[in-house]
Parts: sequence; structure tokens; C-alpha cells
Amino acid sequence: MAITDIAKYTHLSTCDIERIGSELDAIRSDIEESRGARDAAYIRRTISFQRSLDVAARLLISGTRSKASWALGTVALGFAKSVENMEIGHNVSHGQWDWMNDPEIHSSTWEWDMVAPSAQWKASHNYRHHVFSNVLGFDDDLGFGVMRVTRDQPWRPKYLLQPLQNLFLAVTFEWGIALHGIDIERARAEKDSQAKVLIGKVIRQMVKDYAAWPALSVKRWRRSLGANAVANVLRNLWAYVVIFCGHFPDGTQKFTPDVLESETRAEWYLRQMLGAANFKAGPFMRFASGNLCYQIEHHLFPDLPSNRLAEIAERVRPLCEKYGLPYLTGSLAHQYGSTLRTINRLALPDDVIRAHAA
Repeated sequence: MAITDIAKYTHLSTCDIERIGSELDAIRSDIEESRGARDAAYIRRTISFQRSLDVAARLLISGTRSKASWALGTVALGFAKSVENMEIGHNVSHGQWDWMNDPEIHSSTWEWDMVAPSAQWKASHNYRHHVFSNVLGFDDDLGFGVMRVTRDQPWRPKYLLQPLQNLFLAVTFEWGIALHGIDIERARAEKDSQAKVLIGKVIRQMVKDYAAWPALSVKRWRRSLGANAVANVLRNLWAYVVIFCGHFPDGTQKFTPDVLESETRAEWYLRQMLGAANFKAGPFMRFASGNLCYQIEHHLFPDLPSNRLAEIAERVRPLCEKYGLPYLTGSLAHQYGSTLRTINRLALPDDVIRAHAA
């Protein structure tokens, strides 16, 4: 639907929308002006913690014999990979730390620990997803090209399989991101150069995870090989849950392309607020999710440091209440439950859904 068709939006006047935009611009300005040593120390400390945990987990896996130590080391490795993926890789690639001018922690140089090349992901995610968030035909992240997540998408028989596709995507999430990051039209124009970059990254990642690390374990290479495989699946599942809970719970809005025809900066802000959802999280869960429990704030300010999103949320939520706008949040279980319900329901034809509702 178009943004003007949303009942929760229509009570706002043009002046109201511009005032919302001005207040959000003020939040951005305040955060940008206050970035400094505390924020730089946070990301450097996070990187040091992640790398130390990764090493400790691998030593526990290959340096011991018990099944319990293998399980503990594998879970620790999965957590280290999750931190690298979301709190570091995702956020650094968004340019959240570019203001530091540190060549090692910069969106132009960071390569994350998964099969998707960072450069290709940035093109599909930072631009197509964040600029055109939830706009049908423009935002490729709507259902990741394989699932129906809104009735505005015409039903096709293939969607009957999407409950199974959803499970498969969860387990293989890094591969879904890798393939999703290829711009088909651009790839054809560049004579498949994107495919070559992807294949090169996949080979390097496979060698690292399933040859180099096990080789370092010498006689216990099987323990290391299995731990890497399980840790990657754990990371995939967690990243999938976090991302889906921020984009597809009940109440998140999707938009038709006409919304872009004369959209102002303030209306772009409004679209981000209506199209994303948060989930409630304590300090540990915030860190483990890369602070993407604040998906609304991340969509409003994707290039501001993740460690400041909790602070930003304390100003965004009252702003939503002030102007009578929804601020979608709930427990992780609730948000994921509503997401699963949407995916399973929209797998069916519209007439079946209507008949069941009646």
C-alpha cells in the first residue's frame, strides 16, 4: 500500500511530518557531534573481545577431549561468530565507524567472516534495502526474493513451500545473503564479475573454516571441523531470527512504489518508523544482536554507532507517542511468533486466508 493509505499515518498534517523530520534531524546532529573517544573505545574493545573469544573457543575445542568441552567451545565459537557478524561486520560495513578514520575499522576495508563478500552485500543492503525500505519492487529484502510477506505480493503456487523455504533459509542464512547480494542486471553488464567475486570469497571462506582451522588442530581436526560447521549454523540461525524480528512482525508496513514519487526527507523517516520493529532486550541480548533489537532506530540512522541506539531509542519512542505513531516492540518470542504466523499464512492463496478468517 501507499503511505497515504495507512490509517496510523493519515492524522498527521504536512506540518506535523516536517516537524517529526526536524526533530529526528536534531537527534542525528546531537549524536554526530557527541561521537568521540568513548565510542571508539567501544568498537575496539568489542573487536578485541570477539577475537579473544574466538581463539579461546578454538583452544577449548581442539585442546580437550570431552564432549562437554567440545559443546561449550562450539557454543562460544558460535557466539564469537555472531558478534563478528552483527555487532562488528554489519555495523562497520554500514559506515558507523568511518568517522574514526581508522583504516582497519572502516566500511571500505572490512571483510566479514561469512561467505557473502562485504562489497556486494553493501550494495544490496545499504542502498537497495535501507534507501527503499519495504517498497515493493525496490527493496529486495522483502521476503529475500523467495517468500511472500505481504498481500501486496501476488500469490503464486511456489509460495506453498515457503514454510519449508523459511526453515532452509534460517539454517543457511549466510548463503542466502551471499546469493541475494548479487545484482543480476549489473552482473550481466559486468560479464559475471560479481559471480567471480562471490566464488572467490566462498572458496576463501571454505578453506578457512573447513581446511585451515581443522589443520591447525592436527590430530583433533575432526573436532574442529565439526565445531566450525555447527558454529556457522548457530550464527546463521541467530542472525536470521534477529533480522526477521526487525522486519516482518505484525504491524510492520509495506509500501507500493508510488510512495517514492515525491517523498521528502521527513516522509522517508516516517517510512522507516512504520516499516521496522524492535524487540525487548537486556544488555547481553543487545550486544549479541548487534544492537539490532533497535531496528527502528537503526533504520532511521543506519550509519550512527550501534552503541548509541539505546540512547536514541529513549528519544524516538516519546516522539512516536507525541505524534500518535506506532512504536512496534515486544519480546523476542512475540515478534518471532508473529513473523512465523505471517510467513505461514501468506503461503496460502488469498481466498483461503479470507475463508479461514471468516
